[in-house]
Amino acid sequence: MCATIFLALTEIHRFTGSEIGRSTRRDTCNLLARRPALLFRLVSGSLHAVFPSLSGHFDASAADAGPQTVIFQGLPNVTSKDHPKATFVTDPLFPSLPPTRVLRSVNRTPISELTDGQQIAQSFRASDKQLRVNRQGGKYIILKLTDRTGTVSGMLWNADEIMFDSFDRGDYVHCVGRTQIHNGALQMIVTTVERMDASEVDVADFERFDADQSQRLRSRLSELLGGLHNVHLRRLGQAFLTDDTFMQRLEIGAAAVSNHHAYPGGLLKHTLDLMELCVLVGPRYPQLDTELLMFGAFLHDLGKLEEISSEGEANYTDRGQLVGHIVIGVQMLGEKIREIDSPAEPFPTELRLQLEHLVVSHHGQIEFGSPKLPVTLEAVTLHHIDNLDAKIESYTNIIESDISVDGNWTNYNPSIGRKLWNKRD
Repeated sequence: MCATIFLALTEIHRFTGSEIGRSTRRDTCNLLARRPALLFRLVSGSLHAVFPSLSGHFDASAADAGPQTVIFQGLPNVTSKDHPKATFVTDPLFPSLPPTRVLRSVNRTPISELTDGQQIAQSFRASDKQLRVNRQGGKYIILKLTDRTGTVSGMLWNADEIMFDSFDRGDYVHCVGRTQIHNGALQMIVTTVERMDASEVDVADFERFDADQSQRLRSRLSELLGGLHNVHLRRLGQAFLTDDTFMQRLEIGAAAVSNHHAYPGGLLKHTLDLMELCVLVGPRYPQLDTELLMFGAFLHDLGKLEEISSEGEANYTDRGQLVGHIVIGVQMLGEKIREIDSPAEPFPTELRLQLEHLVVSHHGQIEFGSPKLPVTLEAVTLHHIDNLDAKIESYTNIIESDISVDGNWTNYNPSIGRKLWNKRD
């Protein structure tokens, strides 16, 4: 069998100038031995692969091409200068052949630009994965695929534990498949998935952290907390600001795993947006303590630094699952108060209780996770401006990621129970 494959590859190379790309983990010989139909198409010289950036040279099904194999039909002049992301390697199975040109990560289509019915063969980041079993006992994998521009769900049928364990959450993966609309949202039916090394991708395609924005937000946070007139709140704010480890984590922390501000730096952005709203809303209502409200906005989600992992993709930590960010936030507040509390300058007990209440009640309802309903004017206000900011962010994400062609409306979104108005130009 291997001899037949070798002869087939040699003939294809000799007559067409094509070359075979191979994975570092599965050699071409074994791949073709497992797929006789693919071998037949190789022998007949009819195998093609789909890469959008080279559509003038390729024309057929990426699913037939397989996850590791790329056939270059008559492209003898493709060089590293033409495609700087390409990796040129020599196939140890066939050392007499010229170096393989691996172009799996060239000119990938951002998730935000994917459309219905699009053939895909490119890199993604697997931010989450779940192995499920259907009613017939068959196994399938649900994937959450991400890049810098957004997220798309993936479904890989006829899976097994070996395939599931071949990559981890947060890994870069090369996926072959096709997009489709399901329940009003775009998803990808994945036929093959393979782990990729970071050297095979352009990390900038996946990095969502904006360092410049983070520095601007951090400066504004220092300005707001440093400008408080309440001496106790100002001292407490300085205790947070001078904690370098805390501030570094705040700069890169996500405010959620999904929905709103679910990206590195999202927590700081959400926190500052709420504090700015406090600056605007507070003076309109003289019965509010604006500085107390603002500090509650600063504190309300700090527990997410421990609830959500900041390394790799955003996922819930064990502590986050067991305790939750509201309880963690109250604990963090208590730790900082103990740092500045002293017999000479005791931190007021009533002020501490007011701050704790702002944290524990900001979800607004017990069924939404708050152990106490908001019972102070500042707590009621914080709950509503928090909900306002989160809703605007999440609804904006729905509108921007929607691919509906239904006039000025998005597809129906089951998570919010409605379509959204989206004026088309």
